Amino acid sequence: METDSKPEERSFKEKRVREITFIYYSRSDVKKAMFEFSKNRECVPRYFEGFGKRPDAFQYESDISEQVKKGATSFHCSEEIWSDPLEISTELSKKEFDELRIGWDLLLDVDSPYLEYSKIYTRLLINALRLHGLENFNIKFSGSKGFHLIVPWKAFPKEIYTQKTKDMFPEWPRIICQYLSELIQPKLTEEILKDDSLKQLAKKTGRQEEDLIVKECISCNRPVTKKYLITWTCPGCKNEIVTMDGLYNNRRKSKCPDCRKELIENSRKEIYSCEFCNINSRKNPEMFEQKERIATEKLIDADLILVAPRHLFRMPYSLHEKTALASIVLDKNKINDFQIKDANPLKAQVKDFYPIARENEAKELLLQALDWKEQKDKEEKMIQEKKDSINTALQISKPVNSNKKLGPGEYKKIEIANPTEDIYPPCIKILLKGIPGDGRKRALFLLINFFKSLGVSDAELEKRINEWNEKNPQPLKKGYIQSQLIWYKKSGARMPPNCDKTNYKDLAICKPDELCKQVKNPINYAVKKYFKSKTF
Repeated sequence: METDSKPEERSFKEKRVREITFIYYSRSDVKKAMFEFSKNRECVPRYFEGFGKRPDAFQYESDISEQVKKGATSFHCSEEIWSDPLEISTELSKKEFDELRIGWDLLLDVDSPYLEYSKIYTRLLINALRLHGLENFNIKFSGSKGFHLIVPWKAFPKEIYTQKTKDMFPEWPRIICQYLSELIQPKLTEEILKDDSLKQLAKKTGRQEEDLIVKECISCNRPVTKKYLITWTCPGCKNEIVTMDGLYNNRRKSKCPDCRKELIENSRKEIYSCEFCNINSRKNPEMFEQKERIATEKLIDADLILVAPRHLFRMPYSLHEKTALASIVLDKNKINDFQIKDANPLKAQVKDFYPIARENEAKELLLQALDWKEQKDKEEKMIQEKKDSINTALQISKPVNSNKKLGPGEYKKIEIANPTEDIYPPCIKILLKGIPGDGRKRALFLLINFFKSLGVSDAELEKRINEWNEKNPQPLKKGYIQSQLIWYKKSGARMPPNCDKTNYKDLAICKPDELCKQVKNPINYAVKKYFKSKTF
């Protein structure tokens, strides 16, 4: 697929990279290195702004030159290794994907607007890998301001805990990435502050010093939210009212709930709230004391955790559209010596990117990561159970107005903090198995509104949505899901569409049972099922 733009429409960056593409990709050593690395991988060309068709793969070394003639400026390949990449299809089930997959490489992607910070992060990753007994891994420049580290498939055991390692993509590489990220986090802050003070960091990044500090909950180590505890006085009925608000908006005037007169602000105090643990520094100040760190995620975009099925990364020695630099292979012992000029494509020296690893060289790393994940899940489960018990106690203690007459199809408002699958309607159960084709965004809309309407916490909602997304043959982008969760967190949930709407039939998930015929909405179904499961 050629998407080459007309010469007069090309930007400076496009002109710059196109001036050297044909000359650069004509180098026999470059073509050989790229072709050797491409074997059993999905390899897709990029035509400056748009990617070519998928799936695609190199059959011959000359395919690279042919695609460059059609306008290709860079080439991207899969972390997964396939028996036949051209057999890949979005219609395949997970089982069929697993059968087609031979294995996967661990690819660690580090990027930052500041090359020196990328170097620091990469050095720490190298040290962490060596700490776990690895030596046969390699590193390359990303082509911009970051680096890619690769641990080859051969280094991993073929089976752990009766699970075939090749079938555990993207779950296991994602866990390894999370483990490594948390492992080096304390050292990262220390290394960054060796050369730059907080004040210098703020000046360099154009941020306020307070924006570079993250307060964390001592219990769960999650970032906390800053809020304001505001005391108001009503000029009419003289009531004193205390509210806890997020970012304060001066244009919005608070009013007395009784007489509706505008309230007068008496005082305000910053407090911090952990929404996962459902605690704040007003009631539990000890949980927020001296728990701060530098917001290194604002300095370094370590894309370690965004491992996804069919995830592509820039091939070794591919050009980069924004910089016209080559993604060259580096000596991992000389990261500090690397300079941008070393990636000049016309002077680049070609080396092998894919190392020959020892059998089971990465076994210790994988086992440590899986044990870490198991322990972390236990801790989070304990926190969630504690939170659920508090929510349940609060619900029981709330008085219920039993005199209110309910209309047809209505039910008493109840929050089910941790609803289980046994109360889900058939349509939601089908959705949660994953969407094989189109309709993932509509499915996301239905699931968010369904869970939020039942009172599922934001932390639990994010966990459930991410688990659902992993089951999709083509998962939605992490950034898109996060933006939707943030939007619904601010604006609140709406009831899912009624059962007679086309949403469910369009997604082919409308498989009604007997209870479905008695209700108008998936929420009604869940609540009825919930009450039936209880003994009063």
